[in-house]
Amino acid sequence: MYSSFWDNLKNAFNRRDNSLYKLMAINLIAFFVLLIARVVLTLSGFGELYKEGLKWIMMPASVSTFAKQPWSLFTYFFLHEGLFHILFNLLFLYYFGLLIHQYLGSRKLTNLYVLGGVFGAGFYVLMYNIAPYFSGAVDTSFMLGASAGVFAVVVGAATLAPQTTFVLFLLGPVKIVYIAAFYVILSFANSIGENAGGEIAHLGGAMIGFGYIYLLRKGWDLGIPIQKVGMFFENLGSRRAPKVSYRRPSSSKSPSTNPVTKEMLSQEEVDKILDKIADKGYEGLTKEEKRKLFEYSKK
Repeated sequence: MYSSFWDNLKNAFNRRDNSLYKLMAINLIAFFVLLIARVVLTLSGFGELYKEGLKWIMMPASVSTFAKQPWSLFTYFFLHEGLFHILFNLLFLYYFGLLIHQYLGSRKLTNLYVLGGVFGAGFYVLMYNIAPYFSGAVDTSFMLGASAGVFAVVVGAATLAPQTTFVLFLLGPVKIVYIAAFYVILSFANSIGENAGGEIAHLGGAMIGFGYIYLLRKGWDLGIPIQKVGMFFENLGSRRAPKVSYRRPSSSKSPSTNPVTKEMLSQEEVDKILDKIADKGYEGLTKEEKRKLFEYSKK
């Protein structure tokens, strides 16, 4: 299991339909880049330069500041400075992201993460600009971290498969819907604390996580624009189409026992299975459909 995890992470950008590991890899790369920059610049006497430069890629609460750096809407949710901050975010992203990837596929996991980051930032800016409690902190407040996107994935997974259980240390098996609810309530309780901006962004991510799955079941995918942008860059980065070889099945095996590969399973068939999940849930699939989806998701 561990060798497979590290192998997937090391080859994250060499494989398609691998958004979970791509997201984790981007967060890790950004973390180490910031770590090296902070240490080197601080030791060189340019610590203030690092702090000021970092603000240009963090999400500001001020609308006027954001207008000068609109890219921060996307850069902030790949940035971490604290070790435990990135550790817990990636752990939650991995375990809950696996469920989204298994049920809905790689692209919808990316959709959910990015939408969570965007809506989390929007809710953060909204609350800081309309709540009197934050009126004195708007111009000096900046935010970074993947938590809003991760909360969208967590709540999305809990909405999609609420009966799924995780075995927690000292607690035993716990349904993920209770885990998600606990952290949402905790963020709400801490929304007037020291990390108020981050906690508010968590709530924004949680709301879009629920809304995304709810609307997906109704046939509306809010992530289509994100998906199209991702496909554009994937096609742009593909220098040539992958070669596909076909082999005639052995006569000693029936077609139903042949492994289902990504080449053999058409995108249309995958879409039908995913639509059925969105409509009836994972348990609504037949045994054969579950097997096909499982084989298709293998790396």
